[in-house]
This record gives sequence, C-alpha cells and structure tokens, in this order.
Amino acid sequence: MALRGQLDEDSVLCTQSKTYAIKFVGNSNSPFLIPPSGQFALCENSQDFDGEINDFAPVIKVAPGNMELVEVAPKLDRLKLLLSENPYSYEDVLEMDFMEDVEKNKARLYNWDDLVERVQASDEEMRNGLCALSAVEIDGFWRIVDEKYMDMILRMLLHNSVLNDWSLDALNEDDVVSVLVSDGFPDKLACHCLHVYGSKVDGDVGRSCVWRLDESRVCVHFARQILSTGKKKMETFMAEWLQRIPGRMQASFNMLEGEVLTEKLGVETWVYSFSVSSLPLTPAERFNMLFRERSKWEWKDLQPYIRFDPISFFSLFSGSDI
Repeated sequence: MALRGQLDEDSVLCTQSKTYAIKFVGNSNSPFLIPPSGQFALCENSQDFDGEINDFAPVIKVAPGNMELVEVAPKLDRLKLLLSENPYSYEDVLEMDFMEDVEKNKARLYNWDDLVERVQASDEEMRNGLCALSAVEIDGFWRIVDEKYMDMILRMLLHNSVLNDWSLDALNEDDVVSVLVSDGFPDKLACHCLHVYGSKVDGDVGRSCVWRLDESRVCVHFARQILSTGKKKMETFMAEWLQRIPGRMQASFNMLEGEVLTEKLGVETWVYSFSVSSLPLTPAERFNMLFRERSKWEWKDLQPYIRFDPISFFSLFSGSDI
C-alpha cells in the first residue's frame, strides 16, 4: 500500500488493485489517547475519597475523530492528459538533427515510476487505464500512438495481407512483424498494431503467435478517419466507409455506438464523430459535456456514453458527488 498525490491534491491510499480516499470522521464522544500500560508513572496525590491510591495515566491526545478509507475511482483523466502531451508519431521514427529537440521531447515522456508519482491510481487500475488508451511502452516510456501513424501501419498490414494472401483470421505474428519492419515500421509498433486491432488466437510456447483482426475495431478505425474532417451526410459516409474497409469484412452501423451521433437537417440525416473515449471520466464533468452537446437525449443514444466502458465508467460513481 502507498499514499499517492501531488502537493495540490488530497492524498489517496492505493493498494495493488484499489484506490481509497482518506476522510476524517468526527466522533460525538472524543476518546483519550494514553500510553500503553506500564509505560507511565503514577501521578502524585492520585488518591480517591477513601484514601486509596489509584493509577492515573497521562492523556497524550484527545482524538476528536478518526480517519476512514472510502473506495473511489482512479484519476485516469490525468493519465490520458499526460500521455496526450507527446504522442508517438512518424516524426519519432525519423532521426532528429538537434540534441535540444531530443531533450525537449524526453521532458514530456513518462516512464512507469513517473506515472505512479503523478496519477492517483493503483497499479492494477493504472495498467487497465494504459490498456484502455492503447498505450505502449517504447524505450522505457509509455506512449499513445498518433492516430494517423496507426492508420499508416494498419493500412500497410492490410495491403500486405492481400499481397501475401494472409487470412485476417490467422495472421502469423512473426510474418506480419517481419514484413512491416521491412516497410520501415519499428517492430514494437508492428506488434502493437496487432494488439490494438486484433486478438490472439494461438500462442503456444516456442511457436509464433497467431492473431485474428477484430472486424469491429478495424471498421471503427476507418469510420473515425472518415469523420475526422467533420460531419458528413449519411449516404456519403456509408459509401466511403464501405469502400475503405477490407473486402473480407462487413461493416454495420451498430458498430459505431458510442462513436458517432446523427442529426436531422431538413430531410437529410448527417453523421458526426462523438466518441466516448473523448469524454471525461468524472461523472459530473461527463454529464455536463453530454448535455452541452444535446439538451435532450433519447435513451438509446445516451446509453453508450454512460454504460460500462474499458475504464469502467460506472465504478466512477463510488465516492462521487453526482
């Protein structure tokens, strides 16, 4: 267990898997704190009305209350903020000419110990947060990868799957990494691409891992890319989306729950990006943002933004003010 918090924060107590706020609770009857038996001398003239000598202990402190631990949500918004300062991009792969640029970038990078020092979360909650952010450890520092760079890697993987007749349901990790490295991508990022957009289906000791690309994750990625430039008419979006996804995959608009919203403008339906991953984790802040976006919500539209997500939104209500 460890206390965590910056100078401008209230400290929290973290176990391996939970985070607890430390709260003072007042007592109606204040207990007296005295030394352990045998560690104090008799007070002079400590006689009762019958003349008998009684033992009296000195009062060290009056305790007006006690400290209680209340389980609270980890402050993972700060984790996202820190890692967003300097996402890993194509420029990181290129050799830098000036040492001052290198030192400037390293000043905004965080290793595990840096994150533990700055983020109020248990180790397990921190790892879950890093996983939800699709963060990867590169040269000892935890980074999130720029979406445009991830798009380059994924597109090249899909391109090579066609050239080499790879099944998207059985991608050999060694083959994929080897080809992507030959195309100029770091092996760490090639593996990371499989982790972000796929799931491991086989990985026996001594054998190369086999991965299956996740249809939903890949399709959502391309939907995000299309809508990154702004809202589009539904027909235009669907036509472009179906054109971009791999021919061996099938896209469904239901995949985009919690990723996009639609609105009627006249007779036209428009679609635009509004991802749950962009919302704050603090309940009050999340609801404020949701109702700034729309003053009225239908339940089917609101539900994806308040139900369980990879960082367990509903767990955030523990100890919150909402």
